[in-house]
Amino acid sequence: MLLHIPQLLTTDELTAIRSALAQANWEDGRNTAGHQAVKVKHNDQLSEEHPLARELGDVVLKALARSSLFTAAALPLKVFPPLFNRYQGGGHFGMHIDTAVRLTRLPPHRVRTDLSATLFLAAPEEYDGGELAVEDHYGSHHVKLPAGDLILYPASSLHEVRPVTRGARLAAFFWVQSMVREDARRSQLYEMDRAIQQLTADHPGHPALLKLTGVYHNLLRQWAEL
Repeated sequence: MLLHIPQLLTTDELTAIRSALAQANWEDGRNTAGHQAVKVKHNDQLSEEHPLARELGDVVLKALARSSLFTAAALPLKVFPPLFNRYQGGGHFGMHIDTAVRLTRLPPHRVRTDLSATLFLAAPEEYDGGELAVEDHYGSHHVKLPAGDLILYPASSLHEVRPVTRGARLAAFFWVQSMVREDARRSQLYEMDRAIQQLTADHPGHPALLKLTGVYHNLLRQWAEL
């Protein structure tokens, strides 16, 4: 499931992050690439251990915590501390699948990458190219979102960042270990949760809501890994 979460960041948060990154000391993104990814990764990245990465990452984590849409879709157990990258001058990241388990010196230290997330920090008109292309059973999806918007997708998907031919593409990226490992089960729970919310709004107090909510929580109880 690919999910677009609009306006994850407030205008003030986005402005503050952009201003801070304008003064950042970027390094070669290949420094953190795995054996296969290093061959196709061409971008700049803020070091995971840089104090600015931690500071800005906390802003992103707080935004995630207040997003009911993110919580419903990801059912997060652990979130890898957000990282930040920049693509410009033809920079790109060729087709790849993300590493299954990511290690970090920061808590939570080890994260199984069930979901990948890209938080766009530059407006689409600021750069040409730079689309996130994600492959699934239904073909290839090209994603280029407004600044402050998030795309969430299975980390098991083949995906790439297309070359940036003008301007600079700025983004935060991270991975999520979900309470529910399988994408199909997460999708079913998400759709059920959205349906319950809609029924609650349209038919408050309907007796079927109690049963549906019970089914949701019993499935989550059965599938969750904590």
